[in-house]
Amino acid sequence: MLKIGAVMFFTAESMQPEDLAPLLEERGFESLWVPEHTHIPSSRKTPYPAGGPLIRPYYEIYDPFLALNTAAAVTTRLKIGTGIALVTQRDPIVTAKMVSTIDRLSKGRFLFGIGNGWNQDEIENHGTEFASRHKLARERMEAMQAIWTQEEPEYHGEFVNFDKMKQWPKPVQKPYPPIIVGGAFPYAARRAIRYGDGWIPRADRIEKTGIGVVIEKFREMAREAGRDPATLPITIFRVPEEIDRLRYCEEIGIDRVTFSLPAEGREALLPIIDRWADLNRKLNG
Repeated sequence: MLKIGAVMFFTAESMQPEDLAPLLEERGFESLWVPEHTHIPSSRKTPYPAGGPLIRPYYEIYDPFLALNTAAAVTTRLKIGTGIALVTQRDPIVTAKMVSTIDRLSKGRFLFGIGNGWNQDEIENHGTEFASRHKLARERMEAMQAIWTQEEPEYHGEFVNFDKMKQWPKPVQKPYPPIIVGGAFPYAARRAIRYGDGWIPRADRIEKTGIGVVIEKFREMAREAGRDPATLPITIFRVPEEIDRLRYCEEIGIDRVTFSLPAEGREALLPIIDRWADLNRKLNG
């Protein structure tokens, strides 16, 4: 069965997570995802990937962990995910604590979507060199995996370095919440295979080549690396509102799709949610 979730930039002016999350759960959706941007520098070394000026919600978005914890507190089944968290801008020890805590508070419903970021200015404001961000992200993820699974973890890398320590709570999900790596093919796909538990591509970025073609290439890469593709479920973000497209995703074995909600109020969002609820019923009964 194809899972369907929603992704939204929550802001002070939008519908709030405590109002949206129960609506999604009542209508049978599987998950709610929140992106991350700590800030947006006024300078711009890298263009907005979607083209044109950067939309205002990038500047106004809530912290994803706080928004998702609010959503979890008013639901019982809805999964909550970072879509995506920028690990290149996050201390791994602090983030490990946040992930395990939200997984505990949500009773094992957290999905850790991660990415390395595209905004050079934003990343560099956090003391990260843009050119080495991918290796930094890998080390931070390896360090967090050690923290979640070991009694006295330690990690010694080029960018992350700490001696034996203790940190609790450990996550509810074992060995830890799914690490779902977001980004384009083939580079983010390789990172997902190396240290992830799934891959998040965007529909608009893989449709140019063909979703089926890209997905098969990803699975072949996984097999070549000694990973079973079945252990690397695929979540496609920002899928169009088309039943035939959804049926095709299900046919080729996509695990989950998400649709985008604008950073607006209840009146604007309800028609979108209801249309997707109808698609979900047609698809999954």
